[in-house]
Amino acid sequence: MPDARAGTLASVDIPDAAPAPVAALPATLEQFLSGVSARAFRFAELGLRHRDDALDAVQDAMAKMLGYRDRPPAEWTPLFWSVLRSRIIDVQRRRTFRLTWLSDARDADGGEIDWADETTPDPARAHDGREAWSRLAQALRGLPARQREAFTLRVLEEMDVETTAKIMGCSEGSVKTHLFRARDALQKQLEEFR
Repeated sequence: MPDARAGTLASVDIPDAAPAPVAALPATLEQFLSGVSARAFRFAELGLRHRDDALDAVQDAMAKMLGYRDRPPAEWTPLFWSVLRSRIIDVQRRRTFRLTWLSDARDADGGEIDWADETTPDPARAHDGREAWSRLAQALRGLPARQREAFTLRVLEEMDVETTAKIMGCSEGSVKTHLFRARDALQKQLEEFR
């Protein structure tokens, strides 16, 4: 006697029992760096408030990562963000020890970036997206550095609390506190934009 289920199961391919990874790891360091470059630049620019300094910081971090090529791909993400964060802090420290009469001019121009995708079919939607990003970036610049880092890593980069704590060099509780304060401040600043 034929099994009634056999006819239905015969036409369906059952995949292997191995679970699919949540996010596929890049095969090479070059693929990883290519995938993280735009987000890293935005992170650096928010911290440094200057496009050229942000580009330099990201390039330096990427060059340093070449020395970690032999590390397992699972370690690349926290390692890269830690290296980039350290590089941003170095640049900020150097600024405090030298006379920078141009710093006011750098902040005054707003460092506006054209975030619109050239393939966006709706110009009004692209404009709204640029305006929203501009307001968020401006509000983030007004936050203390630790709150800005926690918000960027947890919300924009979608990293977990443990990884964020490793990158920031603090406890998981501190990450949660900084994130709570950042969200509260951003909500108050952006309330009228909604």
